Amino acid sequence: MTNSVNTNYGAMVALQNLNKTNMQLQTTQNRINTGLQVANAKDNGGIYAIAQRMRSDVSAYGVVQDSLNRGISTTDVTLAAGEAISDLLIEMKEKALAAGDTSLDTPSRVALNEDFKALRDQIATIVENAEFNGLNLIDGSATDGFIALANADGSKTITVGTENLSLSGTIVTLTSTASFDTASAASGIASQIATSLENVNSALARLGTKSKALEIHQTFVTKLSDALESGIGNLVDADMAKESAKLQSLQVKQQLGIQALSIANSAPQSVLSFFR
Repeated sequence: MTNSVNTNYGAMVALQNLNKTNMQLQTTQNRINTGLQVANAKDNGGIYAIAQRMRSDVSAYGVVQDSLNRGISTTDVTLAAGEAISDLLIEMKEKALAAGDTSLDTPSRVALNEDFKALRDQIATIVENAEFNGLNLIDGSATDGFIALANADGSKTITVGTENLSLSGTIVTLTSTASFDTASAASGIASQIATSLENVNSALARLGTKSKALEIHQTFVTKLSDALESGIGNLVDADMAKESAKLQSLQVKQQLGIQALSIANSAPQSVLSFFR
């Protein structure tokens, strides 16, 4: 091919190849710097869109996990309070049964009644303080219970219902002034406590079932979120070993391209030899 001082075709080809190598080198360096094969929509629009949608789901499942954690904590507090109330009712029943003994003298019955009233008042204290994050499921103040998110778009929920364990309620039927001064009154209260105890234990069973459901779903959501994270990585993460080897290859190719361009640019200098 004839060299021309106006058009150096060899230099043009060398420059094109060098520019191509530089672009490939920049792409490889970006992948190594970011750790991503698809860092933005320009790299691969389809894959980027899929990855972004999956990232949105992962972010949403983080919110779901927070909601489930609050639900578990709220239910745990409620269960602890309910179990304490159940234990108190057992003690109260014991006091009432003892006071129902007709052979018991009056001072002993009075002493048992004082113990009974102290235990009764403790139930009210527990109910009042069984609160987590401003929510109390056993004092009758919460009408909807706790509603935990169950999926990424919020269309599914898990509800923990309320269980009103306040005195004079439908579960604990004892009044806030319940006491006894005779054997017959004590026997009547003992029977009332037995019914309340059964009701409380049934409420605890319902709460325990919901607490278990929350924990199971939390475990599932955690595994699902981890699987999505792994899936995103499979789609967009760069193979660092492969990119590192490619970087070295392109660096050598770049150096050779620079030399080739230098040689091509020096070719027109030979024209000067005809004028010597």
